[in-house]
Amino acid sequence: MSKLGNIGARLYRGEVGYDFIGKRKIWYGLSILITITAIVGLAVRGLNMGIEFSGGAVFTTPKTSVSASEAQHQAESAAGGHQAVVQKLGGGALRIQISGLDTKQALPVQEELAKDLNVQVKDVNTQLVGPSWGEQIANKAWLGLGIFMVLVVLYLAIAFEWRMALAALVALIHDLTITVGVYALVGFEVTPGTVIGLLTILGYSLYDTVVVFDSLKEASKDITKQTRFTYSEIANRSINSTLVRSINTTVVALLPVAGLLFVGGGVLGAGMLNDISLALFVGLAAGAYSSIFIATPLVAELKSHEPQMKALAKRVQVKRAAAAAKEANQEGPQAEDVEDPDAEDADGAAVVGPRRQPASRNRGRGRPSGKRR
Repeated sequence: MSKLGNIGARLYRGEVGYDFIGKRKIWYGLSILITITAIVGLAVRGLNMGIEFSGGAVFTTPKTSVSASEAQHQAESAAGGHQAVVQKLGGGALRIQISGLDTKQALPVQEELAKDLNVQVKDVNTQLVGPSWGEQIANKAWLGLGIFMVLVVLYLAIAFEWRMALAALVALIHDLTITVGVYALVGFEVTPGTVIGLLTILGYSLYDTVVVFDSLKEASKDITKQTRFTYSEIANRSINSTLVRSINTTVVALLPVAGLLFVGGGVLGAGMLNDISLALFVGLAAGAYSSIFIATPLVAELKSHEPQMKALAKRVQVKRAAAAAKEANQEGPQAEDVEDPDAEDADGAAVVGPRRQPASRNRGRGRPSGKRR
């Protein structure tokens, strides 16, 4: 068995473990710090909305020798300062997106681009996207997100309990906030692909959370009938038992997404993949983190305020105190049986010989008479 597999088996059996629940305030503080950073970035920089949401024009040119950076500068000059996003397509063609253009502005820009790129005007394909279409897409996305959240809460409340449903909802909001904040800080364009990526990571985050919750539900069955562990300790054992599985699942899911983001988007220049790959990469990492460090510790904290769990914690403490006292009492007489080698007898003579002499060796022997033979 590999070293990682051996550690996973020991974690599953409860032989080793890390105190995730006991250090939950550290995880809460770290999550709050990351969330505040994401909110500040969102408030200061805002989201770079694509033309699907803000409206604009998309120009597709034939093969040209002009680079993407030069085409971006020329497109922004032709559009009178409107922001342009240029992507290199296969065969040397260019896809130029310019936000905020209407039908009257699109034709002059098309002619100017054809002149600057040294191509025919008729060869430049122009597509207009109205802001109303983007608004409909945004409204449908918000509606779908709201329905998803409601169904998730209802399902978890029925399958588990309302505390787990609340903790899962907090974890989902946590993952969404961080992902959107990273988009604002990085400045990637928000497109319908971004929305798809966000909805995808919600499903993944929920799956990882439900795995831990299911383990916790099984481990905490009839918990009040025993006095060995508190609810927080059982929750901590559940996290440790599924820890290696969560790590393996996250790594396997992140590897292809990382290839899509860093290799496809960075090295190969596949810019259209960045909008969905960044959402998946950040969301998968945040979902794995929240299921371990946020959702389960929050459930344990909510459950610890129940009267039954408080009574259980007191019984566990009383039993452990009694066991510790009994162990201390058992060790006491053993320590008294050991004679001090420097101790003296009643007449002041030092005791000579081994510390523990069997009674049979001294049987029938009195004290020295003091007479010389």
